[in-house]
Amino acid sequence: MPNDCPVRKNIRAEFHDYSGGDYFITICTRDKKHYFGEIQNGEIEFSDLGAFADKQLRELHNHHKYVKVPLFVVMPNHIHAIISIFEPADAPECIPTMRTALSVVVGCFKQSVTIYARRNNFDFGWQKRFHDHIIRDKRDGNMISNSLVSTKKS
Repeated sequence: MPNDCPVRKNIRAEFHDYSGGDYFITICTRDKKHYFGEIQNGEIEFSDLGAFADKQLRELHNHHKYVKVPLFVVMPNHIHAIISIFEPADAPECIPTMRTALSVVVGCFKQSVTIYARRNNFDFGWQKRFHDHIIRDKRDGNMISNSLVSTKKS
């Protein structure tokens, strides 16, 4: 019996294993709904769910010792973040090997926000995938950082 399910195209770079390095990611909410809050006077006023998502990003390194999030912004319907994955000297071989570390980190973050939403009876959902950009050098990282900082200020 033939499999009639469509084959999803792998959107990750085939030349990179996503288990180390710096990444700029964007995660969107389902149907781009404003679950995380609204912009008031140029700043986001977080909903309860937005405040929780913000807190989870701030504390991501507590759950994944191989991760730092040096810069992020939570918007009403999406999140931008720079995620750095490295093997810490005090926890060698802690990076997941079965799946890419970046997918593990993003999946756990999305799961924690979803669990919080369900426990608090929020109608909530994520887009199925996330966008990533491999930060290749300092210039690339600086351009992304500058755009995130200006997003936070506007």
